[in-house]
Amino acid sequence: QEQLVESGGGSVQAGAALRLSCKDSGPAFSSYATAWFRQAPGKERDFVAGISWDGVNKYYADSVKGRFTISRDNSKNTMYLQMNNLRPEDTGVYVCARHRQSGLPSHYTNDYLYWGQGTQVTVSS
Repeated sequence: QEQLVESGGGSVQAGAALRLSCKDSGPAFSSYATAWFRQAPGKERDFVAGISWDGVNKYYADSVKGRFTISRDNSKNTMYLQMNNLRPEDTGVYVCARHRQSGLPSHYTNDYLYWGQGTQVTVSS
């Protein structure tokens, strides 16, 4: 059964960097698009970044373009999110997800079948 586990969150000052990891225990990771979502307190889960199964196509929310970089290593069944120049508005629980179908990632939570538990990122000013 697919199980996604995030790591790498923490509490940092504005301007700092963090690198999140998402490891998939299942055998099909390399065949599917994956993505990172963020959920702030009292808000809906928002798309942050997505990557195609082969790592070629990458998509970002406007708010993180130029600061965050998504990548994946299919040999390790792992996806990453490098977050630079963090801002207080980046605070939230970061959750990784695997798409229902192979191909390109999407912005919509309903398109994702498997989800991790999340890792907390707190950015103070």
